Amino acid sequence: MFNIASILILALLAVTFIQSGYDKVMDWNGNVAWLKGHFEKTRLRNLVPLALIHVLILELISGILCVVGIIQLIINNERTYGLYGGIFSCITLIMLLFGQRLAKDYDGARTIVIYFIPAILVVYWLS
Repeated sequence: MFNIASILILALLAVTFIQSGYDKVMDWNGNVAWLKGHFEKTRLRNLVPLALIHVLILELISGILCVVGIIQLIINNERTYGLYGGIFSCITLIMLLFGQRLAKDYDGARTIVIYFIPAILVVYWLS
């Protein structure tokens, strides 16, 4: 298995984004309520549901691409979907980072950077 590190990072990203998307779907109202409070002093205060839909879609695309990328790497050592999964993961994380910085939640932003580091590594390794 030549791409074990890439597979493990793709698995981390897949679990992260699929679980996060699942949580948003299963507790939509709770997430919207919490985020409205989180962004009440920002320009996003009236756009929380719309922003949450965008984040949800990107998280699900990222997670699914990572899963397909793992399968593709295992079956035929092809990197295309894993690379796309990594790229979408980075885009999603940058969007989340932007929101945290806008809300002045610097601890939350720091946590997102922790996820961004392996995501950018997998993009580098698979490109």
